[in-house]
Amino acid sequence: MLRGFHALLLPASQRRSLDELAQDLDLSAGDTRSKRSAFWTMLTLSSVIAAGGVLTDSTATVIGAMIIAPLSTPIMGIALGSVQRRRNGSLRVVLAAGALVVAVGIVLSLVLPGNYDLLSNSQVASRTSPGLMDLVAALATGFAGAVALACRDVAAVLPGVAIAISLVPPLVVVGVCLGRLAEWLALGALVLFVSNLFALVFGGMVVFAALTFRARDAGAAGRPTRRTYAAMALLFVVVFVPLAANTALTLFLNNWTGRAEHAAEQWLADVPGASVTSVDTASRTMYIHVRVHGDLPPAQALPDRLQGQIPDGIPIVVDTMVGRRIDAGTVGD
Repeated sequence: MLRGFHALLLPASQRRSLDELAQDLDLSAGDTRSKRSAFWTMLTLSSVIAAGGVLTDSTATVIGAMIIAPLSTPIMGIALGSVQRRRNGSLRVVLAAGALVVAVGIVLSLVLPGNYDLLSNSQVASRTSPGLMDLVAALATGFAGAVALACRDVAAVLPGVAIAISLVPPLVVVGVCLGRLAEWLALGALVLFVSNLFALVFGGMVVFAALTFRARDAGAAGRPTRRTYAAMALLFVVVFVPLAANTALTLFLNNWTGRAEHAAEQWLADVPGASVTSVDTASRTMYIHVRVHGDLPPAQALPDRLQGQIPDGIPIVVDTMVGRRIDAGTVGD
């Protein structure tokens, strides 16, 4: 199966050997000092650039950090070491690199004002609530990255892969959120990074294992062990469960906010010119933003309308365009 998979993806003239891959992906092979110096320098610079892009909410800056970030190299080194059944130190490098990027995020988060709203920043909000589609996209990108590395002509492909697979920015967001004591947001960003790490390692193992079937000297020693497959299966479950749970929660929240918006529109039906601008949830409270020029209907009528539409026990707060905030009560009370 792997032989056919590899033959389908790469013509024989374009395939690289495992030894050639090891020269690129194993920081402990070849000119070790030069490789490590370049890796840590580029990682530090990409971390600072990514942090600047996140803190200023600049997509272009974050993309620039993705392109130059070298973190995918030791991650793919983990996949290569698993296939070759040898330790190359890539896992330790990834752990140390992750700690460095998170530390940069924590330090630079200190420049934020005390009342800074993390979720108002699209670079933070988009990386703190990953779902199953993020895992699907990451898996496809992981395969693309592994195939690109296995191909001799990689220059035209890898920049796109670097942009598609988000590694350094989620770790920066972890640091920024930890620096602002937003532990749950940090956990969401960490799950996104782990899912992308899993995608790269899994894609790399499949493609690199296919390479061993074409290598004359690979033999059985080139194939991943059952322990390796078991570890990958466990990692997949660890990543899949929180992403699936978050996806389900997001679907429920979207359903509830839709129902709340409809109920609020009915609540405002008798007020001329009044309308619902948006509905969102934060800290287990539902906020209904309305535009109104006159008096509002009785506030308690809104939770009554929402009973049976959303779960009981959720506090309802009405925000008007003029800065007035009304505590309408709790659904089911």
